[in-house]
Amino acid sequence: MENLVLERPAPDRQGVALKAFARIAEAWSLTLREAAALADMSESTWKRAKKPDFAGDLTRDQMLRLSALIGLYKSLELYFNEPISREWVKLPNRGPEFDGARPVDAMIEGGLPKILRVRSYVDALRGGV
Repeated sequence: MENLVLERPAPDRQGVALKAFARIAEAWSLTLREAAALADMSESTWKRAKKPDFAGDLTRDQMLRLSALIGLYKSLELYFNEPISREWVKLPNRGPEFDGARPVDAMIEGGLPKILRVRSYVDALRGGV
């Protein structure tokens, strides 16, 4: 019997994640330095990575960061209306994860563990916790 299942090429997860994060960085009005630091890249690497023809490989940590930031973006869009959803990461925050700092600065300073905690925090707010 003939194989009726068509094989599809695996999606370019890295390319999709980079494209999504580039759009998020623009929506959040992140500086080059902020976007690069959130993605754990040098500024010059981020300049190259956000272009469609980027041929480099991302580390597992970088992919996890991008995934968590994409999820955070979606949660903020669901929880807040614009312009707050777009400005939230740059506003001083007295929430338990921030101690008055801007979320973007806290996430840059704390790396992947902090990014994941911030994502969980916003998801909990959205869920009514």
